[in-house]
This record gives sequence, C-alpha cells and structure tokens, in this order.
Amino acid sequence: MRRDIRITTATLLVLLGGSGCNSILDVSPKDQFPEQAVFADPNLAEAFLNDIYRGMGHGLYEIMLSSLTDETHFIHGYGTDKIVQAVITPSDRGCLDDGRLAHYNWGSTYPRIRQANIFLSHVEAAAFDPVLKQRMKGEAFFLRAYFYHNLMRMYGGVPLITKVYGLNEDYSVARNSFQETVAFIAANADSAAALLPLSYSGADVGRATKGAALALKARVLLYAASDLYNVNPSGQQENGYTTPQDRTALWRAAKDAAKAVMDLGTYNLFRPNPANAQEAAQNYGDLFLQKVSNEAIMSRYFLSTRDDGYNPGLFNGPNGFHTWGGNTPIQNLVDDYRMADGSKFDWNNPAEAAAPYANRDPRFYASIAYDGAPWRPRPDDVKKLDPVGIIQTFRALKLPDSSVVAGLDTRDSPVENWNGAYSGYYVRKFIDPSVNAQFTKEEVPWIFFRYAEVLLNYAEASIELNELGDAATVLNQIRVRAGMPPFSAALGQAALRDEYRNERRIEMAFEEQRFFDVRRWMVAPPALSKPAQGINIFLVGTSRTDRTTWTNYRYATDTVQTRVWNDKMYFMPIRLDEMNRNSLLKQNPGY
Repeated sequence: MRRDIRITTATLLVLLGGSGCNSILDVSPKDQFPEQAVFADPNLAEAFLNDIYRGMGHGLYEIMLSSLTDETHFIHGYGTDKIVQAVITPSDRGCLDDGRLAHYNWGSTYPRIRQANIFLSHVEAAAFDPVLKQRMKGEAFFLRAYFYHNLMRMYGGVPLITKVYGLNEDYSVARNSFQETVAFIAANADSAAALLPLSYSGADVGRATKGAALALKARVLLYAASDLYNVNPSGQQENGYTTPQDRTALWRAAKDAAKAVMDLGTYNLFRPNPANAQEAAQNYGDLFLQKVSNEAIMSRYFLSTRDDGYNPGLFNGPNGFHTWGGNTPIQNLVDDYRMADGSKFDWNNPAEAAAPYANRDPRFYASIAYDGAPWRPRPDDVKKLDPVGIIQTFRALKLPDSSVVAGLDTRDSPVENWNGAYSGYYVRKFIDPSVNAQFTKEEVPWIFFRYAEVLLNYAEASIELNELGDAATVLNQIRVRAGMPPFSAALGQAALRDEYRNERRIEMAFEEQRFFDVRRWMVAPPALSKPAQGINIFLVGTSRTDRTTWTNYRYATDTVQTRVWNDKMYFMPIRLDEMNRNSLLKQNPGY
C-alpha cells in the first residue's frame, strides 16, 4: 500500500529552486510526494520535518490562554466565557475548539504526532549525512514529546501512538495511564537530548536543542510531582496516579531534571543585574522583544509578511490607538504585584489605595498598560485629544463646565469603543510600542522555554523537598533581575511556598503557565471562582488634553466578568466525536 505525504508546495518550491516538470504528460499531483521520494532527498525530508514544527503553535494568537484563567479577560468572547464559567461539555467545548488554541486540541495534535511517527519510521533507513540524520531524528523525538506534553497537561493520560496507521486498520486505542504518559514523554525528551546540539546558527536558529529537550523533561516531571496528579480528585487512572507514589522521589526527579538544564552552562537570565528599579523594568520588558537572548531556550520566530495567527500589538493594544484590546489584564492579577519593598499591595492602606500604581514590582510596569502609563504617539485623528500618548483608562473626568468625559482607551471612548477594555488595563508585555500596530506587525518571537522557568522549576522542587536554601538561591537570581528584595530560607517551607507561587505568577504572566499551575497546585477553586475584577477611576481637571491639571483621583474595583469553578475543569473534556470514533476511550470525569 502506498501512502502520500502532503507537504506545503510553497516550501518545496523554495527548497527545490522553483523547478518543475513541464511535460503535458506529467499528471502526478503537484502538492503531494510519495514517502520514498521524501526520504530519498534530505531537502524534502527536512521540509516535512519543518512542517511538523508548525503544530507547536504559540501563545500570541488573538485568544490567549491567559483569558481562560485569572490573568486576563478576553473582551470579544469567542467562547472563552464557557471555559471560565465551567459550562463546557464534550459537544460544546467553547474556545477550546477554536483554531487559535489548536496546539491544545486533541484532533489537531494527533495528526502532528502521526507526522512525527512517519518521520521516525523512515529516517533511520534514509541515506543522509549521518550528522544531519542524527539532528533531524532528535528533532522528531522532541516534537513528539512536546505534542504529548500539551495533551497531558489538558487531559491527563492519553493514548500513546508510535506506529503509523494505514487505511482500514482498527483505530480503537485505550488511554495510557498518566504514569505511562509521563514516562513516555521523558524518554522521548532524553532521546532527543542525546541527539541534539546545544545551539544553532543562521537559518537553523529556532530548532529544538539539547537544552529545549531537557527543559521539556523538567517541566513534565514537575507536573508529575504536583498535587493534582497525586491527590487525583477524579480517582481515574487516566488523570493521575492510581496508587500512592513516593512524592520525595518525584520531586527529586523534577529537581534533578531542572538542574540538568542549569548544568549545561548555556543559559543565563537576560541582563541579570539592573542598576535600579527603572532599569529592572526596562530589562524585563526588553527580554520579550529580543530576537535572541541567553535566556531564551527555544522560541518561535515570525515574519510580518506571513500569517501565523500572530499580531500581539494589534490584537491586544488599546482601542484609543486603533488596536483591538483583546486579552485585557484583570485586577486579580494587578493586585498580586507586590510593592517595591516586597510587601503585599493593600487596598485598605490609604496611601497605597490613593496611588495604586506607584512603587510596585518593576515587572508590573513592563507587563501591564495602566491609566497614566506612557505608550506611543496617538494616531493622527486622535492626537488632538491626547498630544502626549499616555494610556487613558479613567472612567470619568469632570471638567469645569460640569461635562464628564471618559478616557480614550475605554468602553466609553470616542475611538472604537467596542475594542475598549472592561477592566481598565491592557497587556504591555510582548508588545513593542515603537511599532505602529494599527498598520505594522511586529516580529518578536514567542518563547516556549526560558531559563527563568527552569530556575522556578528547580526552586519549586527544592521547596517541596524542604531544601529551602537551594530554593532561595535560585529564586533570588530572578528577584535581583526584577529589582525586588531577596527571599530568605528562614521564611520556612509554607511561607516560602506561598511567596514562590506568587513569584511564578508574576514572572511568568501571560506565558501559558498559570492555566496549568492553578490546577496542578489544586488552588483553582478559590483562584478561578472569583469574579474577574477591573478598576473604575474618577477624577477632576481643568483641561481635557493637559494631564497635569487632573487631580482628585478616586479608584474603585468592579466586576467585569462572573466566573465559576467546577472540579471537572481540572481536566478538559475529550470531544464527543473523538469519543464516538474510539470505543475504548474513557471520558474525563464530570463530562
């Protein structure tokens, strides 16, 4: 039986110099190549491998995972409300079935796993350069492990498919246990790490490396040690361990895996020693605008000329700049940014409540666009209302003639108010304000793995092992870079755990971590049942355009979205049509 592999024709034309057969008798498909042809030519094989990378997706689609947890509110809906209100079912999974979250979708991910399986089933026999073959084989192992890790995070244990199915075979496959899924991902990551180089140059930058494979393993083993999979509220084999585990051994494995990345000596924090708080904020913000850095372990790169579902400046910028608002930070997150001295922000403190954006963790200023934050020059048709280019999310400015106007970046703005934030905040992180996002797409990468996450993983495992000195040492590397006071092991395990969890929340904000962290720590019920909050700001002034005349600020929090938690939401439902196609599948509990 002959099977054809589909490869993007445009990619092949580039690789093959645009040549083709002009014979009128040539009736072979122009967008398909038989397996024998693909794996007889290293260029075709590499094109096939390159296409598999696209299945990794990225975190900067119009819908961000942050809007499905307590970080942001997606103002356009698109089925996100069904997730945060816990009303999804196997036949209506809300935005989980939106193509912008396809990298977490069962039906989109298994075809990518099939591609990796096809590649691995052929590459060993291919007559390629041995060095190239080794690298590409390592990439395929990494990609397969990465796809399974996304499925594991969403669903628990999943069917582990390594064979390439043909037509008319029995496709009914039961779910493997969670323990088997973790072991499989870790083994594939190890296989990848043994074959991959530490780094690349030129056009190969962005491929999987040894560091990426080890970072993936470290993340998965951290999850495996976490409460969700050990307490396992569902009691089902598919979701977590069914027998008591040696938690100490699990945490030790997670710590050792993170240490393996650290011991490579390849990575470091980006600009780790700022001179002051302003420089700390600048450095943290700049990290996410770099094409390459010594902190990024693996990134996805973009071109402004290609549609990869990526345009963070347009998708998330303030409406008063003719951009779309999108994923807007909520007060729940804003309030968790500590004061500059390390203390918790407190609305009951009169001084802090009167100036809630003063003297905060420097990462706040690099992550959140708030009322009064500098941005960029307004569009020509808006400059007359704001000649400076400052974010305006105030609810009401009362002027001397008793008229009341709203900020330009609100739902009551005279500028495209349908794109205004309900919460009073916009995403600052990932967005380059020097780029006019109304017309131009920026080209900053999405970081899949970075060194700060590895340090956080190491710290978490160390805390759970009660090795608090090790935890404080690595956490304080991150704290120094952030311009924040250090932690002390003297806090004790429980207090340091609480500080660590907030530190991870802030350091990794909007990076597709929080959705899973609140679940694996089993703090989702209190965290995700709280309403999404925003801010209302009232003030008076003598001039609409001169901010220096504005005084008497009053701040009041308000609900922008009701949210509900149900324990079924620890894991996502498998689509009903997948269940109907495979009689051996077991659905996740509660669905």
